[in-house]
Amino acid sequence: MDRDLRSCVHPEGRFVFGVHRPTYHVINNRLTKRIEELGQTREGKSVINEPNFPDGDLEVTSAQHIYEIPNAFPFWGTTYILGDVAARAALLDKPVSLAPKGKTDFASWDEFHKLCLEKIPRPVLIAVAQSCRDPEILSRLLPLSAEFVLDQDGTIRGLRYQKADNGQPVPCIKDHDLFETLGNNPSLPDELKQVMLLRPGVQGRSPIVGEYVDKDRCHIWEYLRANSYIAWGHYAANMAEDSIRYSVAELDLSDMTGLRHLYYQRIFTSLASELGILGHGRRLLTKDELEELRCLIKTRLDRHGKNNLRFSATLWGWNYGYDFSPSGFRLHASHQQIHQQFALIPESVEGQGAKNSKIPSYAVGDMVSTFAEKFEKRYGKAFFTSYINAIFSNSRTDGRDDLEHDLLIFRDENVMLFVPKAQRFHGELQIVCLKEVGNILEADIFVRSSLDLAIFLAVRILHMLGARMITTFELSKRFTSRLDQRLMYCFVPRHPQSPGAFSEHQARWITGHFPEDFARSCRSCLSRLREEDFSESSKSK
Repeated sequence: MDRDLRSCVHPEGRFVFGVHRPTYHVINNRLTKRIEELGQTREGKSVINEPNFPDGDLEVTSAQHIYEIPNAFPFWGTTYILGDVAARAALLDKPVSLAPKGKTDFASWDEFHKLCLEKIPRPVLIAVAQSCRDPEILSRLLPLSAEFVLDQDGTIRGLRYQKADNGQPVPCIKDHDLFETLGNNPSLPDELKQVMLLRPGVQGRSPIVGEYVDKDRCHIWEYLRANSYIAWGHYAANMAEDSIRYSVAELDLSDMTGLRHLYYQRIFTSLASELGILGHGRRLLTKDELEELRCLIKTRLDRHGKNNLRFSATLWGWNYGYDFSPSGFRLHASHQQIHQQFALIPESVEGQGAKNSKIPSYAVGDMVSTFAEKFEKRYGKAFFTSYINAIFSNSRTDGRDDLEHDLLIFRDENVMLFVPKAQRFHGELQIVCLKEVGNILEADIFVRSSLDLAIFLAVRILHMLGARMITTFELSKRFTSRLDQRLMYCFVPRHPQSPGAFSEHQARWITGHFPEDFARSCRSCLSRLREEDFSESSKSK
């Protein structure tokens, strides 16, 4: 196997990987011993550290098997499954969990109400703001975080503002970390969430340039982040202040459809503007109008070429969940209110160091494109055909045929949701298009509907398994590419015991379960979701 084509996907449509069965000799170079008592058993017997100081060299003959699975895409590194741990997990009659161990919140603190908050150390205040589920306690912490405008009866109705150096009004925030952590706590009363984070304009002057309304079911604003870390600006679809969604459990398919609709609409209308296609005016396009516009853009590009297209790729992502450590580290995302980001990426960027030079701009899907092209050139087979066949024909990683082997969670005629053979971040899920669809411009109304549903199912399933922080992103091909590169989405939950350190920065992903067992857990959640949907449908009838 070529090192730059190192993948678990075999051209013939099956998975290949390695198994380490370690036995090795260790030369003992230690010079001294320090034998000490470590403590005592409950029976009073001393526990001595003598095993830590062996005499002579060591022969290691009983180390656990380690499964080494190259990622389907070599630039994503390799997954290592701990054989003994995964084997035990496979026999447990319970789903693989992504939740933190132990209790992570406080039900109620009666004694806390009697404390003088000003004397409590800040790290403790941060911990309470993050974990407490008592609305009254959270409300008591607010004056420590910012200045508020109060009604005569003491009810908070807004933030206090002061003039910044540029003359613009800015809120009087005393402690930004405490303020955001309180504002993102789902147990804070909704009217206070609106005051602190959700009213349009409270987080800054970003203009609202789009809106999605579905009767009384959901309301979404589309903000322009003009001065963005993403060059050429990006857009954010945020659930509005009258459609509060702090948890994926509160999200329904109508919400997901609306969030994604704003993404499709922004990309299609921006491309249409670039190409000089007549716009539809300042309003929300219907699904049919959106499809009509997509077809017009695609026809124009097919007839007149794509070489002069200024923007040739898309960016879409979603950070779900918020957490702030008492030690001062923000652990995930900007805020917990459901929101998604998207943008257009240019074909190239102005170069420096050479006259009239340009360099290709970066898009994460380009790495997939480069590998897929090399794979097809080397083996004469389209990578995604081999990948999809390998998923369909998967055998259990540990070779057992008495346990489940399927990696699939959900599929229809357009897409499939599955557990990758080489999971990153303990609990990763992926979506891939089954048809030759490489980006949303190639995705018709039916494929887009399938994608929306699959994304909704993926985050709901991960949430049901205990995930509280999830990063989701799109991998798509450029509009200018003719390669058979399929549109993909990755769902990466943050695992409580894997904050991202030495191993992860080397792209060495370590898990304690077999992917087939995680897929089984996900399918169990999907069955529960379908039962809930059926139950809700029955109630509505």
